[in-house]
Amino acid sequence: MAVKGRRTNSKNPPILSHEFIIQNHADIVACIAMVFVIGLIFQVSAPIASIFIAVQHNTTRNATAPPPPPYYFDEQLYTVGWKDSCCVFFYTLIAVVIHALVQEYVLDRFTRKLHLSKIKHSKFNDAGQLLAFSLITTLWGTHIVQRENYLSQISLLWDGFPHMEMSFVLKFFMLIQLSYWLHWIPEVYFLRMKKEEIMQKLTMASIYTSVVAVAYVANLSRVSVVLLVLHFIPEILLNFARLFHFAEKINTSVWLFRLGNSVFIVARFLSVIFAVLTFWFGLEPFASQVLRTVGLAFICGIQSYMLFQFCIFHVKRLRAHSAVVVAPPKSPKKVKKPKDLSDLPEVDQNTRKQAATALKQKKLK
Repeated sequence: MAVKGRRTNSKNPPILSHEFIIQNHADIVACIAMVFVIGLIFQVSAPIASIFIAVQHNTTRNATAPPPPPYYFDEQLYTVGWKDSCCVFFYTLIAVVIHALVQEYVLDRFTRKLHLSKIKHSKFNDAGQLLAFSLITTLWGTHIVQRENYLSQISLLWDGFPHMEMSFVLKFFMLIQLSYWLHWIPEVYFLRMKKEEIMQKLTMASIYTSVVAVAYVANLSRVSVVLLVLHFIPEILLNFARLFHFAEKINTSVWLFRLGNSVFIVARFLSVIFAVLTFWFGLEPFASQVLRTVGLAFICGIQSYMLFQFCIFHVKRLRAHSAVVVAPPKSPKKVKKPKDLSDLPEVDQNTRKQAATALKQKKLK
């Protein structure tokens, strides 16, 4: 089945034009990815294609040498290497294709029914894409934490540092994180984002990519997976709330926003506590003081910045709501009835007197 791009009109644009590439970018990227997959079939190209598709840099160990905990004797372990960049490139292409699939077959079906404006349409799609990735990251990361016993034996996060070897699922998790955030760079062009949206999206993608890459190269993947799970749990709730908000489900969105905001604050404090426990106390006998100090300051700085931006956003929001004063509706002016006969014009005074005299005569009769 062909992957459809985002089509804006029924006309066929010239081949290799900007409009053609934007409308058919998912098909083009899928064809490029298929070149590597087909390369696995032929013996000549299989070694090169496998560098891009399969996870590389597996370790060899003596049969009598035990693997580092929490791994088993028969488990294949991997290290960090230059071939990982080839793997990241291939799965960045896959992320672009999956992005288009989610957009075409999930999000567009909702937006057609909701009839959103252009601004809300863009924000709805952005929240939907981030929700899908947040769900996958949280579930996958939770599985890794449970599988490798990082919570039941929390000392595994720092014992034996640096952790040069990692399991397949942990290494693949880190590579997918890098691929996802890198795929937003071409998506800025494919989605025709506005200038203010481009800077915001590129800044966010650059920060995530840099943080994950530094943690991966510095052999801090075990710590990173726990921090990423803590980070994306509130993101699930907040992105769900945004979707309901744009769909004008106000009551549900308000409840989800309150829950998400509470979990967001708790996640920030738990991340700081976890960083202090790991970098300042756990890694003390294994890592230099410079690495521990820089790592702790970096994590605490990011958490503080996120919490500061969170507070600033809500303070501005409260001020905006308090500034809107709804003026009471103006009541129609009442015509005052004259209390005294002298308040009336002279003509009306005479009419009133004549009417009063006529009424008295009728009563006397």
